[in-house]
Amino acid sequence: MRRQDTRPSPLFLALLAATIGGGVLTILESEFAYTAGVVILVLGGWAVSLCLHEFGHAFVAYRGGDREVRWKGYLTLDIRRYTDPLLSIVLPLIFLLIGGIPLPGGAVWINHHALRTKRVESWVSLAGPLTNLFLGILLTLSVALFMPGELTPLSAGLSFLAFLQIFAFLLNILPIPGLDGWGAIQPYLSYKTQVFGHKAAQWAPLILFACLIGLPGVGSAFYELVSSIFDAVGGSSYAAALGRNTFMFWL
Repeated sequence: MRRQDTRPSPLFLALLAATIGGGVLTILESEFAYTAGVVILVLGGWAVSLCLHEFGHAFVAYRGGDREVRWKGYLTLDIRRYTDPLLSIVLPLIFLLIGGIPLPGGAVWINHHALRTKRVESWVSLAGPLTNLFLGILLTLSVALFMPGELTPLSAGLSFLAFLQIFAFLLNILPIPGLDGWGAIQPYLSYKTQVFGHKAAQWAPLILFACLIGLPGVGSAFYELVSSIFDAVGGSSYAAALGRNTFMFWL
């Protein structure tokens, strides 16, 4: 059998290039250019982070015994290899556009029977959210180190993108069926509870997202929690809010 290439796919590199291009647009002295730049920067950056999130799951699964993820192409960061690009990429981007909520995408199929231990199963689930946390901290530090005290479209856009990563991390680690937090504890639950979780995984996340969008109190409380943690790791909620306002320019 021919060995599966594990180099980043051209499509992923194109997404990365578009994200960088969006960042370049933000420094132009034109309202249209920097607004378009923030939109492209955030959308492209979020698409890139979705790929990296799923790569995190696949990489830890591969190291933990599931060799199938390599043959399925999950280690190439190619979104076309995912089980459902519509649910994994397109739908999260739409939710981000209309509501500013970083919807997690479920994209890789893991052979849990091949994983060596329950501990490995937990780490496979946690790898995705931890990738978001790492990206959030990395982006936050980049703004703090290279643009200290500056409030520009670029710093605002990067701050909002970093905020989204922290948001995605906190959202994903909730112990709710269908989210990675549930996947982390599932190996240690009873069989009946696991069966319930499998059935609830189809609708539980939708109820959560409906509450975040439709119930102002719930959404505001979660945003406040994310803002507190974002500020604690060195971010600026004010800059992130400006980036969000620029990104959602039609509101």
